[in-house]
Amino acid sequence: MTTNLILAWALTAAQIMLGLAMGCAAWRMFFGPRAQDRILGLDTFYVNAMLLLLLFGIQTGRIVYFETALIIALLGFVGTVALAKFLMRGEVIE
Repeated sequence: MTTNLILAWALTAAQIMLGLAMGCAAWRMFFGPRAQDRILGLDTFYVNAMLLLLLFGIQTGRIVYFETALIIALLGFVGTVALAKFLMRGEVIE
């Protein structure tokens, strides 16, 4: 019984901390002084969103959260690479 309670408190604390981290990343995304800072904020935001969905999946035991986290991870990585390439060269597709 106590291990379930500890796990529930740990998951809740982790969700709160990830929510705060998402807020900080959103701040950097919207108010970053340079475009590189905004891309870094976007990268941090999608990683935190993916981890938050994984925690929801652990908490509820539903598989849909894990699948959604996988899709966010794949699309977030591709988006970050495309934006970084655009900043470096001015075009995405050569």
